[in-house]
Amino acid sequence: MNFRRFQITAPWPLVWTVTGLFLLLRSIVAVVRLAVFAVRHWRAWPLVALVLLAIDGYRSHGWWPHLLVLLVAAAGGGVWWWKGRESFHHLVALRAVTVWRRLWVYRRQWHEVMSLCGLVKKYDGGEVVPRLLSVRCSYATDELVVRMPKGQNPEVYHKAARDLAYSFGTRHCRVFSGRRQAPPARTGRLAWLLRLVDRVRFRDRPRHVWLVFIRRDPLTRVVAPLPVPARPDFTALPLGVREDLAVYCLRLLATHVLIGGATRMGKGSVIWSLLRSLAAGIRSGLVRVWAIDPKGGMELSIGRALFSRYVDDDWTRMADLLDDAVARMRARQQALRGKVRVHTPSVDEPLIVVVIDEIAALLAFLPDSDIRHRITQALGLLLTQGAGLGVLVVAATQDPRKEVVSVRDFFPTRIALGLTERAHVDLLLGDGARDRGALADQIPTSAKGVAYVLLDGQPEPARVRFSYLPDDVIRDMAATFPAPPETQPEPIDVPAPAKPVRSSGNGRHVYRPTPPKQAAPLLPPSLLNALDLNTTNGSDPR
Repeated sequence: MNFRRFQITAPWPLVWTVTGLFLLLRSIVAVVRLAVFAVRHWRAWPLVALVLLAIDGYRSHGWWPHLLVLLVAAAGGGVWWWKGRESFHHLVALRAVTVWRRLWVYRRQWHEVMSLCGLVKKYDGGEVVPRLLSVRCSYATDELVVRMPKGQNPEVYHKAARDLAYSFGTRHCRVFSGRRQAPPARTGRLAWLLRLVDRVRFRDRPRHVWLVFIRRDPLTRVVAPLPVPARPDFTALPLGVREDLAVYCLRLLATHVLIGGATRMGKGSVIWSLLRSLAAGIRSGLVRVWAIDPKGGMELSIGRALFSRYVDDDWTRMADLLDDAVARMRARQQALRGKVRVHTPSVDEPLIVVVIDEIAALLAFLPDSDIRHRITQALGLLLTQGAGLGVLVVAATQDPRKEVVSVRDFFPTRIALGLTERAHVDLLLGDGARDRGALADQIPTSAKGVAYVLLDGQPEPARVRFSYLPDDVIRDMAATFPAPPETQPEPIDVPAPAKPVRSSGNGRHVYRPTPPKQAAPLLPPSLLNALDLNTTNGSDPR
């Protein structure tokens, strides 16, 4: 700075002091930013050290050390892959895929894709781009954590999900507004410290959104029957495989399940997968399955031994079965009132699961209106009161419309298989489910058993495929895990209440005989004469 152009005497000590403080402050800010950058990218420290060591070795000894190190690393990696393939894939292969896809697939074209998909905000003459925080690859998916600019919400990313998927070279993109992993359960001496760290790591971040790109679809293959649990966990029953290769577990405790899907789209796979996960409890008496098959037994009769009660040919008996379930629910209400709020299954008081293969046949297409009214009333009571009492309903339907399934809104848990119309998706999974990624109307007919479900704690639907059980497997399962005989409660003879005895007022009982009941109401004599005989012409009685 040329201070001589000023016509005043420059205070040189003050100028140099301010300039020095300014440069010192800028240096401190630069050092702090460098430290924050180094800490944030701590995973890159080994790579940087390796590159510096490689450069120093090349200057000192040439290419021979590098070639020798590569041969040793390749031999060690081969032995590691041979002996511990799972750990090698987790620690080496997936990390290498993560680094490659983060740099080449996402970082390289991030700004271009965000701009073309309409996710870049304009502010103060510049652009604010969503920030890519991390990338984590699995065998089938890429999970990206993105921080949204101010002025955006996750609905914008839900609408742009398909554009993002095709822009990055995939076909499916799932958008989640909350963290997909729950904090781990910490035990041990340092558990309190780890919980404090987890409280910071897993804190709520409203401006973060999780994008999951399906790199390869693992649901194209048929899922084999899963192993039968030794004791069923009613909070996590394994039924199939999710698109991220995790096992899909259904929470059956204190809920009712509605399965919706077009014909031949895999509703039977859901029902038999559920029964397979309950098989050990069925054999021990911990679970009682009452089955109704309005289709004449074409679906459920093959596993008849698994059911404690089964009806497929009589509408009256179906209504009686549901009435018995309501009676069992009422009895438990009397026993558990004021003690607990949720029933705990036991052998003496088992979990009762009422399975209905086609509920629309009972609620909408039953020819007898009286029986249909009985069934509707019984199902309404079970769905509104039976969840906490251990009397659950698992029903399947082809048409989820309210005029067909009038009790649809009373099912807390719903599963959407392949549907025929777009509107059926929102009717089954809730308003806006299709916009959040539940494309159940686009499931091809070849993908039987593929469905969209809602996971606990996540408003976004997940895509799963339920296991397929052939007829031979079902027969073998029914023979291996038969249900014990159903013990019907003995009817209790309630004595008729005694009629009150009339008193004369002075303490003495007065006997007054009851007049006999007449079989039919009497007619006036004039009508009787006219009906009995016609005396005017002497004809025979009518």
